[in-house]
Formats: sequence, C-alpha cells, structure tokens
Amino acid sequence: ISKSEKDTGSAQYKVAEGVSNFRTPDAFTFGSDELSGIWVGKFETSSSSPAAEDGGGNTTELDAMIKPNVTSWRAIQVAVLGEIGRNVGKNNNRYGFGNTLDSHAMKNSEWGAVAYLSQSKYGKLGNRGYSGASKEIYQNKSDQYITGCSYGAPSNANTDYGCQYTYDEAISGTGASTTGTIYGIYDMSGGAWEQVMANHNRVVGESILYNSGYSGQAMNNETVNGKDWLDDKYYDFYTTTDLMTGCNGKPCYSQALFETSKWYNNGVQWLDTAAYPWVMRGGFAKNSDYRFFSYGTTAGNVYMAYAFRVVLAMA
Repeated sequence: ISKSEKDTGSAQYKVAEGVSNFRTPDAFTFGSDELSGIWVGKFETSSSSPAAEDGGGNTTELDAMIKPNVTSWRAIQVAVLGEIGRNVGKNNNRYGFGNTLDSHAMKNSEWGAVAYLSQSKYGKLGNRGYSGASKEIYQNKSDQYITGCSYGAPSNANTDYGCQYTYDEAISGTGASTTGTIYGIYDMSGGAWEQVMANHNRVVGESILYNSGYSGQAMNNETVNGKDWLDDKYYDFYTTTDLMTGCNGKPCYSQALFETSKWYNNGVQWLDTAAYPWVMRGGFAKNSDYRFFSYGTTAGNVYMAYAFRVVLAMA
C-alpha cells in the first residue's frame, strides 16, 4: 500500500473469526515519517575485527559488517550498540551510504515486522519446500556464534553445538532464513540473543557498574554519567511492563510480543521489574526452547551472548 495510507486497527487474528481488521506495522512509522520500507541486516552484525574477543566487544572504534561465516559482534552495552548502529549511515562508512539512509540498531517493532513476514505467503510459511514442523525457522546452534549457521532443524535439545550447515546449503542451510531460501534473513533463531532498542522505562539498570551505558538515574538513586539518549524514533518505549497495556494503555500490536507468545512452542521470559528494562529477541545457540518468536528482558549490559542487528530506514 502507499505509505500515505495507514491502518491503525488491532489486527488480531482469531481462529473462529479470521482477521477482523488490519494494521500497518509500527516498524514503518519512524518518528514523524511514514516509511516505504526498511532494509534489515541479513545476518547478526559482525565487527571489522571479528577475531577480537566477543567478536569486537564494547567499543565504537570498529565498523559494523554484515557477513556470513564470521563471529557476530557481542558483549556490547545498549548505549554503545545504539551508537554503532548510527555510525553505519555516517559519511565515509565502508558501505558508501553517506548520510542518505538512516541507520540504527534494530528496534523491537522492526523485529516484529520481519517475524510476521516470515509467517506470510512471502516467507518460509509459504515456501512449498518445507512442510509441518520444518516451516519453523531453523536454529543456529553455533556455540562460537558464527553467522549464517543452521542446525538443519527448528529445534533440538541435542548438545552437538557447532555450525552443521552454512547459510548457502540448500534446505538444510537455507531453512535457517526467514524465507527458507538464500534470499531471507538469518540468525533470528539461535546464534546470540539480540538486544533490540526497546525499553519499558528509562531506568539505567541495577547499579552503576551493571547498566546499559546511558546517562540517567540508577536504581540505587545515584546518577550515572554515560552516553546521551538518541532521538526517540530510535527506540520503542513501553509505558508499562504489562504487555496488554504497554503501548499507552493498549497492547503493542504488530511487535510480535503477546500476540505471538509461544508460537511454535517458543519460550518467553518477561521480567516485570525495572532492573531489566530492555528487550532481547531470538534466543541463543545453547537453548533449544528460546528461538525465533522468543523474547526476554535484560539490563542492557555487556554479556558475551548478546548481539544486535542493523536496520536502514527508507523514507
């Protein structure tokens, strides 16, 4: 549809009634702009020094790269990954974008848009090369966090971690993408947990030493002097920790939270506490229960199993 058209219905799907109305996904409203689309990193983000500890670690001195068969960039505070995401679109970046595209770290609403697309006739659900349980996105079970890997199955409690199939191997490898083909988006099930820019309040974290890196008031009432917050358009802000009232007293439609809860029996973990105000998606390699539709909360802190993804907004 034209970006000048915006449906704001609840878009709830009820088995007995079908789809009652439609809603333009929140991912396509970017500040005051309505977008014609978004570009999403095909793989979890890697750094320009993927052999470094944690694939790069908690620094803005490296460039973001989107590549298969390398270690993803992990162990980054939310405030730092927010800055890294913005750097991708700056002048003289390695991709030559200049400042023509608005780059940023992925928001939860954008994760939701990808999740829904995977379950449409354009995604893996509509791909006739898969049937039954294989319609689910295959998991990346690489305990070395290698991008583009596939276990060749949606989930398995087997502890045989590694890169069983690469992204370009037909069916077994491409089944880990959102379309079931080489043209889809990878690493959204397993790999590392992906921190997304979504926050249910502006509390920094449990303590000054264990926080997201932003300036603000910590839970111990001390002031943290960190990075400045970006413009609000780079975050999804939830007004409460209750998923049924989190978007200004209403459910957060189109963000693949409560309405996709436990699809494919994916585990969810929503901590109703200000100590964990940030959202993470997609599970990680060593947990067979937390996969593509899984979500959890985090303090936004440095952790070796937390990665992120880059998005470009198209006005």
